[in-house]
Amino acid sequence: MDNITHSLFALTLGRTRLGQAGRGSTAALLIASNIPDIDAVALLRGGASYVEWHRGPTHGALSVVALGLPAAGLAWLWTRGQARYARRPLEPAATLPALAAVSMIGVLFHLLMDFPTAYGTRLLSPFDWHWYSVDWMPIIDIYLLAALLFGLVLAGRHPETRRRGAMAALIFMTGNYVVRAAAHHEALALAPNLLGALPERCDARQPAGMAPEHWPLAAAAPVEGREPPCLVEIAAIPTFLTPTTWRMITRLSSGYEVRDLDLLDALPGSAPARRVRLFFPNEWTPPVRMAAETPLGQLFLGFSRFPAARASVDDSGAATVRMSDMRFVGGPLRLERRPEREPFSALIRFDAAGRVVEQRFDP
Repeated sequence: MDNITHSLFALTLGRTRLGQAGRGSTAALLIASNIPDIDAVALLRGGASYVEWHRGPTHGALSVVALGLPAAGLAWLWTRGQARYARRPLEPAATLPALAAVSMIGVLFHLLMDFPTAYGTRLLSPFDWHWYSVDWMPIIDIYLLAALLFGLVLAGRHPETRRRGAMAALIFMTGNYVVRAAAHHEALALAPNLLGALPERCDARQPAGMAPEHWPLAAAAPVEGREPPCLVEIAAIPTFLTPTTWRMITRLSSGYEVRDLDLLDALPGSAPARRVRLFFPNEWTPPVRMAAETPLGQLFLGFSRFPAARASVDDSGAATVRMSDMRFVGGPLRLERRPEREPFSALIRFDAAGRVVEQRFDP
Protein backbone atom coordinates (compact mmCIF):
# COMPACT_ATOMS: atom_id res chain seq x y z
CA MET A 1 0.00 0.00 0.00
CA ASP A 2 1.02 3.62 -0.47
CA ASN A 3 2.19 5.67 2.50
CA ILE A 4 -0.86 7.94 2.47
CA THR A 5 -3.07 4.90 3.07
CA HIS A 6 -0.74 3.61 5.78
CA SER A 7 -0.82 7.04 7.48
CA LEU A 8 -4.60 7.40 7.31
CA PHE A 9 -4.98 3.89 8.71
CA ALA A 10 -2.63 4.75 11.58
CA LEU A 11 -4.63 7.88 12.41
CA THR A 12 -7.82 5.79 12.31
CA LEU A 13 -6.32 3.26 14.73
CA GLY A 14 -5.35 6.20 16.93
CA ARG A 15 -9.05 6.85 17.49
CA THR A 16 -9.63 3.34 18.79
CA ARG A 17 -8.49 1.89 22.10
CA LEU A 18 -4.95 1.68 20.76
CA GLY A 19 -4.86 5.47 20.90
CA GLN A 20 -5.93 5.49 24.53
CA ALA A 21 -2.62 4.12 25.82
CA GLY A 22 -1.62 7.69 26.57
CA ARG A 23 -0.15 10.73 24.89
CA GLY A 24 2.15 9.71 22.09
CA SER A 25 0.32 6.52 21.14
CA THR A 26 -1.11 8.01 17.93
CA ALA A 27 2.33 9.36 17.05
CA ALA A 28 3.77 5.89 17.65
CA LEU A 29 1.17 4.34 15.34
CA LEU A 30 1.88 6.92 12.64
CA ILE A 31 5.65 6.34 12.79
CA ALA A 32 5.37 2.57 13.01
CA SER A 33 2.88 2.36 10.14
CA ASN A 34 5.42 4.00 7.81
CA ILE A 35 8.81 2.94 9.16
CA PRO A 36 9.03 -0.33 7.13
CA ASP A 37 9.29 1.81 4.00
CA ILE A 38 12.56 3.22 5.28
CA ASP A 39 14.06 0.87 2.70
CA ALA A 40 13.28 3.63 0.17
CA VAL A 41 16.74 5.00 0.97
CA ALA A 42 17.99 2.33 -1.46
CA LEU A 43 16.74 4.62 -4.24
CA LEU A 44 19.84 6.72 -3.65
CA ARG A 45 21.76 3.95 -5.40
CA GLY A 46 19.26 3.62 -8.26
CA GLY A 47 16.16 1.70 -9.22
CA ALA A 48 17.87 -1.71 -9.23
CA SER A 49 19.02 -1.26 -5.65
CA TYR A 50 15.52 -0.22 -4.64
CA VAL A 51 13.98 -3.36 -6.16
CA GLU A 52 16.64 -5.48 -4.47
CA TRP A 53 15.83 -4.20 -0.98
CA HIS A 54 12.25 -2.89 -1.09
CA ARG A 55 9.84 -5.04 0.94
CA GLY A 56 12.74 -7.17 2.08
CA PRO A 57 14.03 -7.37 5.68
CA THR A 58 12.13 -4.24 6.70
CA HIS A 59 8.95 -6.11 5.74
CA GLY A 60 9.89 -9.46 7.24
CA ALA A 61 8.58 -10.96 10.45
CA LEU A 62 11.60 -9.77 12.47
CA SER A 63 10.82 -6.15 11.56
CA VAL A 64 7.80 -6.16 13.90
CA VAL A 65 10.24 -5.97 16.80
CA ALA A 66 13.33 -4.59 15.04
CA LEU A 67 11.42 -1.55 13.74
CA GLY A 68 8.69 -1.38 16.38
CA LEU A 69 11.13 -0.57 19.17
CA PRO A 70 12.86 2.33 17.35
CA ALA A 71 9.43 3.71 16.41
CA ALA A 72 8.42 3.58 20.08
CA GLY A 73 11.64 5.35 21.03
CA LEU A 74 10.97 8.16 18.57
CA ALA A 75 7.42 8.58 19.86
CA TRP A 76 8.69 8.60 23.47
CA LEU A 77 11.23 11.33 22.64
CA TRP A 78 8.45 13.31 20.98
CA THR A 79 6.31 13.16 24.13
CA ARG A 80 9.28 14.31 26.24
CA GLY A 81 9.88 17.28 23.98
CA GLN A 82 6.18 18.09 23.85
CA ALA A 83 6.00 18.17 27.65
CA ARG A 84 9.04 20.40 27.93
CA TYR A 85 7.69 23.10 25.63
CA ALA A 86 3.94 22.79 26.35
CA ARG A 87 2.13 25.95 27.44
CA ARG A 88 -0.88 24.11 28.82
CA PRO A 89 -1.47 20.93 30.84
CA LEU A 90 -1.21 17.75 28.80
CA GLU A 91 -2.75 14.34 29.27
CA PRO A 92 -0.44 11.72 30.81
CA ALA A 93 2.12 10.35 28.41
CA ALA A 94 2.13 6.66 27.47
CA THR A 95 4.84 4.59 29.06
CA LEU A 96 7.68 3.32 26.91
CA PRO A 97 6.46 -0.32 27.14
CA ALA A 98 2.98 0.78 26.05
CA LEU A 99 4.46 2.69 23.11
CA ALA A 100 6.50 -0.36 22.18
CA ALA A 101 3.40 -2.56 22.10
CA VAL A 102 1.45 -0.02 20.06
CA SER A 103 4.35 0.46 17.64
CA MET A 104 4.78 -3.26 17.03
CA ILE A 105 1.07 -3.47 16.21
CA GLY A 106 1.53 -0.59 13.76
CA VAL A 107 4.42 -2.35 12.00
CA LEU A 108 2.47 -5.61 11.88
CA PHE A 109 -0.49 -3.91 10.21
CA HIS A 110 1.86 -2.37 7.62
CA LEU A 111 3.08 -5.85 6.66
CA LEU A 112 -0.46 -7.24 6.57
CA MET A 113 -1.67 -4.42 4.33
CA ASP A 114 1.20 -4.91 1.86
CA PHE A 115 0.75 -8.68 1.63
CA PRO A 116 -2.55 -8.70 -0.36
CA THR A 117 -1.21 -6.34 -3.06
CA ALA A 118 -0.12 -7.72 -6.42
CA TYR A 119 3.34 -6.23 -5.83
CA GLY A 120 3.76 -8.72 -2.98
CA THR A 121 6.14 -8.71 -0.05
CA ARG A 122 8.96 -10.89 1.30
CA LEU A 123 7.43 -11.81 4.64
CA LEU A 124 10.12 -14.31 5.61
CA SER A 125 13.21 -12.28 4.68
CA PRO A 126 16.08 -12.28 5.47
CA PHE A 127 15.74 -16.07 5.95
CA ASP A 128 13.72 -16.69 2.78
CA TRP A 129 13.71 -14.15 -0.07
CA HIS A 130 10.64 -15.48 -1.87
CA TRP A 131 7.82 -13.02 -2.56
CA TYR A 132 4.28 -13.76 -1.37
CA SER A 133 0.91 -12.29 -2.34
CA VAL A 134 -2.77 -13.12 -2.71
CA ASP A 135 -3.45 -10.56 -5.50
CA TRP A 136 -6.51 -8.98 -3.93
CA MET A 137 -5.58 -5.30 -3.78
CA PRO A 138 -3.95 -2.73 -6.06
CA ILE A 139 -1.00 -0.83 -4.62
CA ILE A 140 -3.28 2.22 -4.31
CA ASP A 141 -6.94 1.51 -3.50
CA ILE A 142 -9.07 4.63 -4.06
CA TYR A 143 -12.01 3.16 -2.10
CA LEU A 144 -9.87 2.42 0.92
CA LEU A 145 -8.36 5.89 0.76
CA ALA A 146 -11.79 7.52 0.56
CA ALA A 147 -13.22 5.49 3.45
CA LEU A 148 -10.32 6.26 5.78
CA LEU A 149 -10.29 9.94 4.82
CA PHE A 150 -14.03 10.39 5.29
CA GLY A 151 -13.92 8.55 8.61
CA LEU A 152 -11.33 11.01 9.85
CA VAL A 153 -12.68 14.25 8.39
CA LEU A 154 -16.43 13.82 8.83
CA ALA A 155 -16.34 12.55 12.41
CA GLY A 156 -15.80 16.01 13.86
CA ARG A 157 -14.04 16.72 17.15
CA HIS A 158 -16.24 15.01 19.71
CA PRO A 159 -14.43 11.92 21.08
CA GLU A 160 -17.45 9.66 20.71
CA THR A 161 -18.16 10.63 17.09
CA ARG A 162 -14.46 10.25 16.31
CA ARG A 163 -14.52 6.71 17.64
CA ARG A 164 -17.66 5.92 15.67
CA GLY A 165 -16.13 7.35 12.50
CA ALA A 166 -13.03 5.21 13.01
CA MET A 167 -15.10 2.08 13.55
CA ALA A 168 -17.19 2.81 10.45
CA ALA A 169 -14.02 3.23 8.37
CA LEU A 170 -12.56 -0.03 9.71
CA ILE A 171 -15.79 -1.91 9.00
CA PHE A 172 -15.83 -0.59 5.43
CA MET A 173 -12.16 -1.49 5.10
CA THR A 174 -12.86 -5.07 6.16
CA GLY A 175 -15.76 -5.30 3.71
CA ASN A 176 -13.57 -3.95 0.93
CA TYR A 177 -11.02 -6.72 1.50
CA VAL A 178 -13.78 -9.35 1.55
CA VAL A 179 -15.31 -8.05 -1.72
CA ARG A 180 -11.96 -7.98 -3.49
CA ALA A 181 -11.07 -11.48 -2.25
CA ALA A 182 -14.38 -12.82 -3.55
CA ALA A 183 -14.01 -10.96 -6.85
CA HIS A 184 -10.50 -12.35 -7.31
CA HIS A 185 -11.82 -15.88 -6.82
CA GLU A 186 -14.62 -15.26 -9.34
CA ALA A 187 -12.21 -13.80 -11.91
CA LEU A 188 -10.13 -16.98 -11.87
CA ALA A 189 -13.23 -19.18 -11.95
CA LEU A 190 -14.85 -17.31 -14.86
CA ALA A 191 -11.69 -16.83 -16.93
CA PRO A 192 -12.30 -19.80 -19.28
CA ASN A 193 -15.85 -18.57 -20.08
CA LEU A 194 -15.09 -14.88 -20.48
CA LEU A 195 -11.65 -15.12 -22.11
CA GLY A 196 -12.32 -18.09 -24.33
CA ALA A 197 -11.05 -21.64 -24.23
CA LEU A 198 -7.66 -21.95 -22.57
CA PRO A 199 -4.95 -24.37 -23.75
CA GLU A 200 -4.29 -27.57 -21.87
CA ARG A 201 -2.06 -27.24 -18.85
CA CYS A 202 1.60 -28.06 -19.27
CA ASP A 203 1.38 -29.85 -15.92
CA ALA A 204 -2.05 -31.34 -15.35
CA ARG A 205 -1.35 -31.66 -11.64
CA GLN A 206 -0.94 -27.92 -11.14
CA PRO A 207 -4.13 -26.33 -9.70
CA ALA A 208 -5.29 -22.87 -10.76
CA GLY A 209 -5.48 -19.90 -8.47
CA MET A 210 -3.33 -21.14 -5.59
CA ALA A 211 -3.22 -18.72 -2.66
CA PRO A 212 -0.96 -17.33 -1.54
CA GLU A 213 1.11 -17.12 -4.67
CA HIS A 214 4.89 -17.08 -4.32
CA TRP A 215 7.81 -16.40 -6.61
CA PRO A 216 10.42 -16.57 -8.10
CA LEU A 217 9.65 -20.00 -9.49
CA ALA A 218 12.30 -22.66 -9.89
CA ALA A 219 12.59 -21.85 -13.60
CA ALA A 220 11.77 -18.59 -15.36
CA ALA A 221 12.49 -19.98 -18.84
CA PRO A 222 9.51 -21.04 -20.98
CA VAL A 223 8.43 -24.64 -21.32
CA GLU A 224 10.07 -25.69 -24.56
CA GLY A 225 9.05 -28.26 -27.11
CA ARG A 226 5.28 -27.96 -26.66
CA GLU A 227 3.19 -27.45 -29.80
CA PRO A 228 0.60 -26.11 -29.61
CA PRO A 229 1.51 -23.91 -26.62
CA CYS A 230 0.32 -25.16 -23.25
CA LEU A 231 -0.88 -23.25 -20.19
CA VAL A 232 1.63 -22.78 -17.37
CA GLU A 233 -0.57 -20.65 -15.09
CA ILE A 234 -3.17 -17.89 -15.07
CA ALA A 235 -3.35 -15.00 -12.63
CA ALA A 236 -5.86 -12.22 -11.90
CA ILE A 237 -4.21 -8.90 -11.06
CA PRO A 238 -6.36 -6.14 -9.47
CA THR A 239 -6.90 -2.88 -11.33
CA PHE A 240 -7.22 0.60 -9.85
CA LEU A 241 -10.75 1.72 -10.71
CA THR A 242 -13.13 -1.10 -9.83
CA PRO A 243 -13.03 -4.49 -8.10
CA THR A 244 -15.01 -6.00 -10.99
CA THR A 245 -12.21 -5.50 -13.55
CA TRP A 246 -9.09 -7.68 -13.41
CA ARG A 247 -5.95 -7.84 -15.51
CA MET A 248 -5.65 -11.49 -16.55
CA ILE A 249 -2.14 -12.76 -17.21
CA THR A 250 -2.06 -16.09 -19.01
CA ARG A 251 1.40 -17.61 -18.97
CA LEU A 252 1.84 -19.97 -21.90
CA SER A 253 4.78 -22.16 -22.82
CA SER A 254 5.64 -19.65 -25.57
CA GLY A 255 4.92 -16.33 -23.85
CA TYR A 256 2.16 -14.34 -22.15
CA GLU A 257 -1.32 -13.22 -23.11
CA VAL A 258 -2.58 -10.16 -21.22
CA ARG A 259 -6.27 -9.21 -21.23
CA ASP A 260 -8.76 -7.34 -19.09
CA LEU A 261 -11.75 -9.21 -17.67
CA ASP A 262 -14.91 -7.55 -16.36
CA LEU A 263 -17.00 -9.71 -14.03
CA LEU A 264 -20.10 -7.76 -15.08
CA ASP A 265 -19.88 -9.47 -18.47
CA ALA A 266 -20.95 -12.68 -16.73
CA LEU A 267 -24.32 -11.22 -15.68
CA PRO A 268 -27.38 -12.65 -17.48
CA GLY A 269 -28.17 -10.70 -20.61
CA SER A 270 -24.77 -9.01 -20.76
CA ALA A 271 -22.98 -8.99 -24.07
CA PRO A 272 -19.25 -9.51 -23.47
CA ALA A 273 -17.32 -6.48 -24.64
CA ARG A 274 -14.60 -6.82 -27.25
CA ARG A 275 -11.39 -6.59 -25.28
CA VAL A 276 -7.81 -6.00 -26.29
CA ARG A 277 -5.53 -9.01 -26.13
CA LEU A 278 -1.78 -8.46 -26.06
CA PHE A 279 0.80 -11.18 -26.59
CA PHE A 280 4.32 -10.89 -25.24
CA PRO A 281 6.82 -13.53 -26.40
CA ASN A 282 9.16 -15.17 -23.92
CA GLU A 283 12.06 -16.36 -26.06
CA TRP A 284 15.06 -17.73 -24.21
CA THR A 285 17.63 -17.55 -26.95
CA PRO A 286 21.37 -17.83 -26.15
CA PRO A 287 21.70 -14.04 -25.54
CA VAL A 288 18.76 -14.18 -23.08
CA ARG A 289 20.37 -17.06 -21.20
CA MET A 290 23.60 -15.06 -21.01
CA ALA A 291 21.67 -12.05 -19.67
CA ALA A 292 19.97 -14.23 -17.07
CA GLU A 293 23.39 -15.02 -15.57
CA THR A 294 24.43 -11.38 -15.14
CA PRO A 295 23.99 -9.64 -11.76
CA LEU A 296 21.15 -7.49 -13.12
CA GLY A 297 19.52 -10.50 -14.75
CA GLN A 298 19.64 -12.46 -11.49
CA LEU A 299 18.24 -9.47 -9.59
CA PHE A 300 15.38 -9.02 -12.05
CA LEU A 301 14.45 -12.70 -12.13
CA GLY A 302 14.40 -12.71 -8.33
CA PHE A 303 11.95 -9.78 -8.34
CA SER A 304 9.74 -10.51 -11.35
CA ARG A 305 6.75 -12.76 -10.98
CA PHE A 306 6.04 -13.02 -14.73
CA PRO A 307 9.33 -12.36 -16.54
CA ALA A 308 9.13 -12.12 -20.32
CA ALA A 309 12.44 -11.96 -22.18
CA ARG A 310 13.37 -11.23 -25.77
CA ALA A 311 16.57 -10.40 -27.62
CA SER A 312 17.69 -8.74 -30.82
CA VAL A 313 21.07 -9.16 -32.54
CA ASP A 314 22.46 -6.58 -34.97
CA ASP A 315 24.68 -7.18 -37.99
CA SER A 316 27.86 -6.89 -35.92
CA GLY A 317 26.75 -9.66 -33.57
CA ALA A 318 25.97 -7.33 -30.64
CA ALA A 319 22.88 -8.39 -28.71
CA THR A 320 20.28 -6.42 -26.76
CA VAL A 321 18.15 -8.27 -24.20
CA ARG A 322 15.09 -6.84 -22.48
CA MET A 323 13.25 -8.52 -19.62
CA SER A 324 9.84 -7.19 -18.55
CA ASP A 325 7.44 -8.04 -15.74
CA MET A 326 3.96 -8.68 -17.10
CA ARG A 327 2.29 -7.35 -13.94
CA PHE A 328 3.15 -3.80 -14.96
CA VAL A 329 2.48 -3.63 -18.70
CA GLY A 330 -0.54 -2.16 -20.39
CA GLY A 331 -1.21 0.81 -18.16
CA PRO A 332 -2.83 1.05 -14.71
CA LEU A 333 -6.40 1.79 -15.83
CA ARG A 334 -7.27 -0.03 -19.03
CA LEU A 335 -5.50 -2.28 -21.49
CA GLU A 336 -5.56 -0.48 -24.83
CA ARG A 337 -2.42 -1.25 -26.81
CA ARG A 338 1.11 -2.46 -26.43
CA PRO A 339 2.87 0.13 -24.27
CA GLU A 340 5.71 2.19 -25.70
CA ARG A 341 7.51 1.93 -22.38
CA GLU A 342 7.40 -1.14 -20.17
CA PRO A 343 7.97 -0.24 -16.51
CA PHE A 344 9.96 -2.53 -14.23
CA SER A 345 12.13 -3.87 -17.03
CA ALA A 346 15.81 -4.69 -17.36
CA LEU A 347 17.94 -3.99 -20.43
CA ILE A 348 21.29 -5.73 -20.92
CA ARG A 349 23.55 -5.23 -23.95
CA PHE A 350 26.45 -7.44 -25.08
CA ASP A 351 29.11 -6.77 -27.68
CA ALA A 352 29.97 -9.30 -30.39
CA ALA A 353 32.43 -11.00 -28.03
CA GLY A 354 29.72 -11.54 -25.39
CA ARG A 355 30.94 -8.87 -22.96
CA VAL A 356 28.38 -6.80 -21.09
CA VAL A 357 28.56 -3.20 -22.31
CA GLU A 358 25.40 -1.83 -20.69
CA GLN A 359 23.03 -2.82 -17.87
CA ARG A 360 20.01 -0.70 -17.04
CA PHE A 361 16.92 -1.12 -14.90
CA ASP A 362 13.84 1.00 -15.67
CA PRO A 363 11.61 1.38 -12.58
